[in-house]
Amino acid sequence: MDGKREYFNNISGGMPQEPENLRHEKGSGKGLFLGGVITGLACALFVVAIVYISLYVQGAVDSRADAFGNISGKEGSAISADVVKKLQSLEDVIDQYYYLGEVTNAELQNGVYKGMLQALGDPYSEYYSAEELEVLLQQTEGIYFGIGAYISLDSATGLPKISGTIDGAPAEKVDLRANDLIYEVDGVSANGMSLTEVVSLIKGPENTDVVLTIIREGETDYLEVAVTRGRVEARTVEYEMLEDNMAYIQVTEFDEVSIDQFDEALKAMKAAGMKGMILDLRANPGGSVNAVVEMCRMILPKGMIVYTEDKNGKKQEYTCNGTRKLDVPLVVLVDMNSASAAEIMAGAIKDHGIGTLVGTTTFGKGIVQQIISFRDGSAVKVTISAYYTPNGNNIHKIGIEPDVVCPFDGEAYYGSEDHPDNQLEKAKEVLRKKMK
Repeated sequence: MDGKREYFNNISGGMPQEPENLRHEKGSGKGLFLGGVITGLACALFVVAIVYISLYVQGAVDSRADAFGNISGKEGSAISADVVKKLQSLEDVIDQYYYLGEVTNAELQNGVYKGMLQALGDPYSEYYSAEELEVLLQQTEGIYFGIGAYISLDSATGLPKISGTIDGAPAEKVDLRANDLIYEVDGVSANGMSLTEVVSLIKGPENTDVVLTIIREGETDYLEVAVTRGRVEARTVEYEMLEDNMAYIQVTEFDEVSIDQFDEALKAMKAAGMKGMILDLRANPGGSVNAVVEMCRMILPKGMIVYTEDKNGKKQEYTCNGTRKLDVPLVVLVDMNSASAAEIMAGAIKDHGIGTLVGTTTFGKGIVQQIISFRDGSAVKVTISAYYTPNGNNIHKIGIEPDVVCPFDGEAYYGSEDHPDNQLEKAKEVLRKKMK
């Protein structure tokens, strides 16, 4: 399996879809501010499962219609001669009457392609231009220019939101927080945008500014936050030894670079004499299927990690030989922003009974998307199957329930310079009991 071609995402900016671009007129609805207190919002992901395989599709749209509108498509196709004529009529109307600036042929063509995927009514199916696809692929490499925030799509409001920030990145320096809703980007409304479109607006050249209009729980008005873009090298795995020889390993995203980083963390903690481990998957929007599978193989016993099933009942299984099974007690921290590949790992740990989940219910995205690329460099992402935990559970729109429920105390965390983390303290408490 080629990890760069096959992945479960969210983006480093990832929830019911993925990263980057478009334009919307700024709305006048600021007077309709969403009441300040927005609680219990279901979170994202960057998406749960996106299996990327770079397939070159022959004759995607070309040859469907020639210059005279003759259609050679299959019987019953949506692209009929009448549709081609109507598209030509729409183009004529735009050419003759559209007032607000010039629109290129490429922009109109991309609009047609995007519209066809939007007609599916599936927030996870999307069209990517060649430029958008290139940005998407860069995200698996762990290096990009932006603000260093994980962005997902909030299912309650339809707005993009911050699901987490990278340590030391521009977003953290300006105090952007998990669950901040993004209302506008540089004055452009984010309402109705895909994550791909939003992230492309947020990303940009190094040392340039982007202004985010934020809705934050507990605030009575919008917050205008200016962030200077920088080079973000996302270290996706952090680790340290806590008291009582409890190892703490945090995985913020499942990128290809995460595999070696996770291996490094495990070896370092074992060498330091760990007697128990806390694995922190909070605010993790997902990432590469290759990464999460390889990382699961470093801690799981022999057996199933995850499997997928398409509409024809065809299954694909990902298994573990158990040669590196974790031999110390394990506690896993999860929250409503743990999605996609993070849920695959959490679900496998829970089903195999090797760890205790602490926190709140995960996001719940249990369907798979496949990205199919075309000769011109563009691509489409289409939902093709569902994924299941080892015990056969599909958690789509359900999430994974923790064994120990512990809501995050954001007021205490953000209200003190010490940033007390009540969920981490609960994880320590649970782990101490398991270590005895």
